[in-house]
Parts: sequence; structure tokens; C-alpha cells
Amino acid sequence: MDSRERIRAIIAGEKADRCGFWLGNPHPDTWPILHRHFGTTDEEQLRRMLRDDFRWIPAGVYRHPAGRGLFEIPAKTAHGTPGPFAHCEDPERVDELYAWPNPDYLDFAPVLEQLRQAGPFYRASGFWAPFYHHVMDLFGMEQYMANMYLNPAMVDAVTDRVCSFYLEANERFFDAAGHLMDGYFFGNDFGTQRDLICGPAQFDQFVMPWFRRFVDQAHARGYQVILHSCGSIYKVIERLIDAGVECLHPLQALAAHMDAATLARDFGGRIAFMGGIDTQHLLVHGTAAEVRADVYRVKRLLGPRLIVSPSHEAILPNVPPLNIQAMAEAATD
Repeated sequence: MDSRERIRAIIAGEKADRCGFWLGNPHPDTWPILHRHFGTTDEEQLRRMLRDDFRWIPAGVYRHPAGRGLFEIPAKTAHGTPGPFAHCEDPERVDELYAWPNPDYLDFAPVLEQLRQAGPFYRASGFWAPFYHHVMDLFGMEQYMANMYLNPAMVDAVTDRVCSFYLEANERFFDAAGHLMDGYFFGNDFGTQRDLICGPAQFDQFVMPWFRRFVDQAHARGYQVILHSCGSIYKVIERLIDAGVECLHPLQALAAHMDAATLARDFGGRIAFMGGIDTQHLLVHGTAAEVRADVYRVKRLLGPRLIVSPSHEAILPNVPPLNIQAMAEAATD
């Protein structure tokens, strides 16, 4: 069984020869540290050395003729910074106050070539589509949350513009990628360390309708669906399963109710899990022996529908390479 077959089977709930493993997407400052430790010279060489099964190849490059990025707000420094719709109360003005991205400026060629060259590994792709964050930025976090109660039509109008772009972008990309990819991997951080950012009722009203459209769009092409969401999203996992999500990432291990034991008790066997190895404390401060022991514990609880991976994919330079090595070896033995 090669890596592509293995991850497909794990996500589908079919028998695999072992749990999967994904190193994640280390921070750029981390790669030189890893290469020095492992004696490697490039990312693919290191992933193969660690028996990494998963390749995340995000879709498309946006090439605006004026150099603009996707949903760019130049003056914004944080989610709380007021955006262009912070003081707008009229949904009819959404096209007047912001220059929305144009899918005609997307370039798929580099990503398609990466997918062709991916080898016998699971290929996760598609647009990341962080629409929750974009809408938050376009209002400012406080005004976004307030408008869910005070001006829901305004929230709907902005959300529709953001999500319509990504739906069309995915449609074009899926047409081009075809069988080159295996799963649609997209992400929105819906949780904090303690709970959801918005209430479950607001989640149902403003997030789930478009969320279901993205899931259905991927399933119509035969792709498995992998959702990334940091934080405590325990309250909506049942909804995500019902919507058709087949794999949940990254399982922020120290967030409320996101520990492996709770997830196994309440959702085990109904959805695949990817992640779960704590990056807030264990991988940073633990010993290699402690990391191995925790990987074995998580495998016992969440296997066999498990892809072992850090509980945040962007491994920072403060994680000792020996702990990464221990995680990989325990995941793949």
C-alpha cells in the first residue's frame, strides 16, 4: 500500500496497513533547522525520510495586473482592525466600497505541475477559502459579530461576494486538476482556546450554508473533504460530519474538549482525524520519549482513522528536531 492508497483508505474508513503521517507545513524559519539536523537539502527529501504520506499543494496563484492580493486590505494589521464595511449599513453598497477579486486573474499552471510531480503520495489541494476570516477582516471582528445580530443582511451580502469568488475559483481549478488531486483541503479557524468564536446559532445561519456548498462541490468531483479549523470547535463537529466532512484537522490538543479521548468517545469511527500531537507544550518542551508515548496514546484512541500530525501544521523553530523525529517514527511504526 503506497501513501496515496493509505490516506485515501484512512479517510474513507477502509482498512489501511498503518496510521498515516503528515509532517505539516513547517514555518519557513524552521526548514533550515530541520535540514541541518536530518542532513537533507530540500523539503521533499526530508518528507520522504520521515515517511510523510501527505502532500498539501494549495490551488492557484492570483496574478492581478496591479499586483493586488486576494481580499487584500492594505491598512489592516489584525482581525480587529475596522475594514471597508465597518460602518456600512446598506447591503446594496458592497460593490461600491470594495474591489472584489476576479477569478480571471488566477493562474493554475504551477500548481498543476506540482500535482503531476507529486509521486505516490496523497494530494490535497483546492482553494483554502478562509471565507470566515475574510468576512471578519472586511468588517473588523467586533463589527462582524455585532452585525450578525444587528444587520444580518449586510453579513449575508459580504459573505456571498467572498464565497462566490471561491466557489467559482474551485470550479475552474477542479476542472483543470481532475484526477490529479485526491482531497479538497480547506480551512477556517472557527474556534478559540475555549470555545467557538461565534455562537452555534450564528454558525448555522452565516457559516454552514456556504460551508455545505463547498463540501458538496468537492464531493461532486469525487474528492474527499478535509477541514482545517484551529481552536475548540467541539460544539459544531456533529454539524460538520452531517455536512459531509470526512477528515478533521488539526485537533488543537489543549483546546477545550478537543483532546483525543473526548474526540474518540464522541466521534470515533464517524470521521477521520489528522493532527492531535500538541504543539503548544508537548512538542516544544517534552522529551523525545514523552512525544513517542503521546503519539502511541493518540493512535490507540483515534486509530485506525488517524493521520498523525502536529496540532498546528506550521511547526515553529522552537520545536526540537529530535521531537519531530520521535513523532514521525512513532506514527509510522
